[in-house]
Amino acid sequence: MAMLEIRGIRKKFDTLDVLNGVDLSVERGDVVAILGPSGSGKTTLLRCINYLETADEGEMIFDNESYDLANASAQKMMELRKKTGFVFQNYNLFFNKTALQNVTIGLTVGRKIPKEEAEETGRKMLEKVGMGDRCDYYPSQLSGGQQQRVAIARALASNPEIIYFDEPTSALDPELIGEVLAVMRQLAKEGRTMIVVTHEMSFARDVSNKVIFMENGVIVEQGSSAEFFEHPKKERTREFLRMEDNRTGE
Repeated sequence: MAMLEIRGIRKKFDTLDVLNGVDLSVERGDVVAILGPSGSGKTTLLRCINYLETADEGEMIFDNESYDLANASAQKMMELRKKTGFVFQNYNLFFNKTALQNVTIGLTVGRKIPKEEAEETGRKMLEKVGMGDRCDYYPSQLSGGQQQRVAIARALASNPEIIYFDEPTSALDPELIGEVLAVMRQLAKEGRTMIVVTHEMSFARDVSNKVIFMENGVIVEQGSSAEFFEHPKKERTREFLRMEDNRTGE
């Protein structure tokens, strides 16, 4: 039995079909890279399965528990989010709070964990992402890469069963991308279950064990990373990979 199964998820914005019947299965320890051109539905998929958007249709099975993606109570949403972490493209940090406060606020406010215990966890997580010496810095004092590493520490602090990453490096200057990817590579080595929407082909090829290619709200092709990159089955996939190779000069 898969850890996470998504069945028949659909989402429209006005008349545009953004997700058009997507099915997905994730095993514990998987690192799934979701690739595809802009507007293919990748981010909407992530947001729907964490109840940041409401799907029009769809069911999710998480740890043998069923979740209706179109109709869920606040209690069900909260129950699900306690099992997940989410890393946003633009960090989503509170600018009036320090790095440590950004990491601990979800623990103290959301989970009612005592401040001292939350701070101990927060410091450990910041240390883990190489930000242990920046606990008292505010976001405005940190580079984009450092802010994103604080956001990853925040996602890790609640010890989630799965972490969703939405284009975690796309807002970064090229020289800062490596420091964020290095943290994600380490998490993959530790066996963290992750779904990563990304344009970073090297990460998808070298770190993920499954790749999904989306376009126009559907999954065009999916498979193991090795199979996907070495023997893509669909012509549209081959065309996408050629374009990416040209873009990155590989």
